[in-house]
Amino acid sequence: MSAKITVKNPIVEMDGDEMARIIWHLVKEKLIEPFVNVDIRYFDLGIKHRDETDDRVTIDAARAVKEFEIGVKCATITPNAARVEEYHLKQQWKSPNATIRSILDGTVFRRPITIKNIPPAVRTWKKPIIIGRHAYGDIYKSVEFLVDTPGRAELVYIPEGGGEQTRLKIHEFKSRGVIMGMHNTEPSIRSFTRACINYALSEKVDLWFGAKDTISKQYHGFFRDIFAQEAGRCQDKFRNLAIQYRYLLIDDAVAQIMKSEGGMLWACMNYDGDVMSDMVATGFGSLGLMTSILVSPDGKYEFEAAHGTVVRHYYEHLRGNATSTNSIASIFAWTGALTKRGELDDTPEVVKFAKTVENAVVQTVESGTVTKDLMLVAEPRIEKYACTEEFIDAVAERLRRTV
Repeated sequence: MSAKITVKNPIVEMDGDEMARIIWHLVKEKLIEPFVNVDIRYFDLGIKHRDETDDRVTIDAARAVKEFEIGVKCATITPNAARVEEYHLKQQWKSPNATIRSILDGTVFRRPITIKNIPPAVRTWKKPIIIGRHAYGDIYKSVEFLVDTPGRAELVYIPEGGGEQTRLKIHEFKSRGVIMGMHNTEPSIRSFTRACINYALSEKVDLWFGAKDTISKQYHGFFRDIFAQEAGRCQDKFRNLAIQYRYLLIDDAVAQIMKSEGGMLWACMNYDGDVMSDMVATGFGSLGLMTSILVSPDGKYEFEAAHGTVVRHYYEHLRGNATSTNSIASIFAWTGALTKRGELDDTPEVVKFAKTVENAVVQTVESGTVTKDLMLVAEPRIEKYACTEEFIDAVAERLRRTV
């Protein structure tokens, strides 16, 4: 093995929870630290530490990404009532991902990792489908109200500084029901639109956007119109790259995605992106084969795996049982951060190392060493799966022979 590679500038590391945290440390110990010298600015976003700091650590981590440009994040718990009880928390803390997205004003892009012997579940898919998720507003910033008695629900808008109020009837309730109020902002939608356009141009892929403006003529129509305006300003750039922008109704987009060969960036509103990214990830083999990158308008990047904390495997681990948890997306979070760090620093040796790690992962899978989730979908069929640490060790051994 040659001498360690030096990374010129710092990377912000955000630790996480449960089985994802265990994988995270194995990846760092076996695939990163033996090969590179990197100045890590570490933040523990594990749920207990977030609780101890009243979630201040999440804000500090996001601000560090703004300062140092590159962050890499492990999966974290967003607690519900059961998790509050389980971990004896002070309250149901907000999603750290949502907090980080808000501070960075970022757009999330999720891209599947394609491997030859893990064929897509959708037979027409030949190229990766990238999901661009608008990471602000809609139901994730909604206000909800449980109706217990008959009454009238209205949407009321009160102009700043006075003026005539606007009141719109929502529903006359005769019995129990529920109300939700959602919002979004033009600056956030434009930022998302521009990020998607820039990403599509950089990747040289078609850009799709889908909404339901036939039903939601103002809310969804507002998104549609902004996309049309921003894409119209870039039509020469699209034409020069032989790519195009397409607006579709969301149900038509879903139907056409299932028949396409892939190879596009599919821009989605917040909830659609949350759902469709999991659908695409599973369609390409596993949530463990989906990368996630948060990109801010001013060029800050945060890389992570698209999956969660793998709680079921964590409970098995606590019982002392072996697990077979897919670490590939966590590995690619680290390599994505190193690649972008190397590109920004103009250090091609760092980029080359990151790509070497990714190639080692792909070759390990294609040689037949896989975790259980991939064994079930691999072709040709694989009869034996590797445990969590065994898979990472196999990648590390292949890497040592390469660098």
